[in-house]
Amino acid sequence: MASLLNISLFIPLSLLFFITVPSLAQPVAPGPSSPPNNLTYILEAGRQYTTFIRLLTSTRVDVQLNSQLNNSFNGLTCFAPTDNAFSKLKSGTLNRLSEQEQIEVVLYHVLPRFYTLAMFGTTSNPVNTQSSGSEGADTLNITSSTNQVNISTGVVNTTITNTMSSSFPLAVYSIEDVLLPYSIFGAKPPAAAPAPKPAKSGDKTPSTAEAPSAGENSSDKNSGINSKARAMQWTSFVGLILMSVIWGMV
Repeated sequence: MASLLNISLFIPLSLLFFITVPSLAQPVAPGPSSPPNNLTYILEAGRQYTTFIRLLTSTRVDVQLNSQLNNSFNGLTCFAPTDNAFSKLKSGTLNRLSEQEQIEVVLYHVLPRFYTLAMFGTTSNPVNTQSSGSEGADTLNITSSTNQVNISTGVVNTTITNTMSSSFPLAVYSIEDVLLPYSIFGAKPPAAAPAPKPAKSGDKTPSTAEAPSAGENSSDKNSGINSKARAMQWTSFVGLILMSVIWGMV
């Protein structure tokens, strides 16, 4: 009887072992993954950046930025205008831009390094953008106070309203105005006055027509006039004497 009791206890315990051990060996389910370093993915999650996404994709800037994120030690910072920001622009503003100018506007919203909100308080102005180039144009002035980050282009002033991503290498901040670069939308200098047309050959101005020739002055002209008058008077006098002689002979 004792041996049967021991066997009956052993079987349930062995079954319990085979049931519980596989459960311990099962892998733990992964937690939610962090957003990828993809600007378009982050903007789509925000659900109010369709116009900016369209510009990124139509200009192929999204491909350039995503490639740079995977090969950069400095990271990137993007100021993302909402759809409401684009609706503030005058009708046809974007359509009037050339393809190169549209690319310039999109790149103007991206800084070539990663910035946290705190870092904006110590950065030096002007701040270069992805469209600055070697000439240093298309820069931004960024100032920070306790609760606000201000951005100025020289044409537009706006503030950061929301942080969409702040994990290196990509920071994305929402803004309610489109950043318009001064090089495209700034005041243009007045056009230079047209040069005077050259005078046609043979034309003379009144002053030129009346001006004395070289080496001739007014006294010379008066002297010539007086000489001619005296010659005419002498000719008339001689003529009168000849007439008197002829009449006397008759």
